[in-house]
Amino acid sequence: MSIAEAGEFGLIARIVARLDGGGSSLLGPGDDGAVVTAPDGRVVASTDVLVEGRHFRRDWSSAADVGHRAAAANLADIVAMGATPTALLVALCVPTDLEVAWAEELAGGLSAEAGTVGAGVVGGDMSASPTLTVAVTALGDLGGRDPVVRSGAQPGDVVALAGRTGYAAAGYAILSRGFRTPKIFVEAHRRPQVPYQAGVDAARLGATSMIDVSDGLLQDLGHVAAASVVGIDVRRDAFEIPDQMRDAASALGVDPYSWILSGGDDHALAATFPRDTVLPDDWRVIGGVHEGTGVTVDRLPWQGGTGWDHFR
Repeated sequence: MSIAEAGEFGLIARIVARLDGGGSSLLGPGDDGAVVTAPDGRVVASTDVLVEGRHFRRDWSSAADVGHRAAAANLADIVAMGATPTALLVALCVPTDLEVAWAEELAGGLSAEAGTVGAGVVGGDMSASPTLTVAVTALGDLGGRDPVVRSGAQPGDVVALAGRTGYAAAGYAILSRGFRTPKIFVEAHRRPQVPYQAGVDAARLGATSMIDVSDGLLQDLGHVAAASVVGIDVRRDAFEIPDQMRDAASALGVDPYSWILSGGDDHALAATFPRDTVLPDDWRVIGGVHEGTGVTVDRLPWQGGTGWDHFR
């Protein structure tokens, strides 16, 4: 059945049946607006858009993959503020000849990813469009803590990373060349593994700044450096290149550090901490903050690309 055959309200009914409102939802889909609890009294909000052909391809990723990825991109922004995600709102623009089953599977992926952090999909909107587009807004709760912003890094802080970088970029490069293995990288492109708990942990540990690494580690750390008016140096020896990544990079003629330092879509978390902070195992120190400007690698300017730019 196509979406045109199901009709707008038939499609809404099918999608809503696959959604879990999560524990924060007092009133879910069905009215003009959802009602979500905000125990802290403040709400952290973020939004992101995935456009077919620009951010995903249906011949590379299943509908469930796209749902997981769309949710993860937004949930990562919430935890990067030191908040706990509570709810998602989703706007879906679809070609009318798209199969209903694809939209249902997308909804399942969105709901499943949100459920990993106890959040729910509480509403949204849809429209016909020649370009398949998934727009997600995420909400979060600070739990009484101050938000962790980009502008708080101080000279003398350490720079630490939770999660992995380079895996999704390697997967994108592999798929772009017409291959489907190694699977670990292809799956990283399809479904990011976000270190959600690390964001709240960083806030509790006194992180001075934090950011979701969505566009590339060096580029995103550049946002922290600019907002904090500091310089940041990253050490290459802080990153261990897996044998599979080294082999894939060699086969494709790519420097694996370009994936690790400038590849996006893994949604790791980068944060700065006072030097004497005892970090848990899921955070590893990769560099430091100093007086100055910009981001360097081993104290030298990075000669390659630094990350993704939508308009470049």
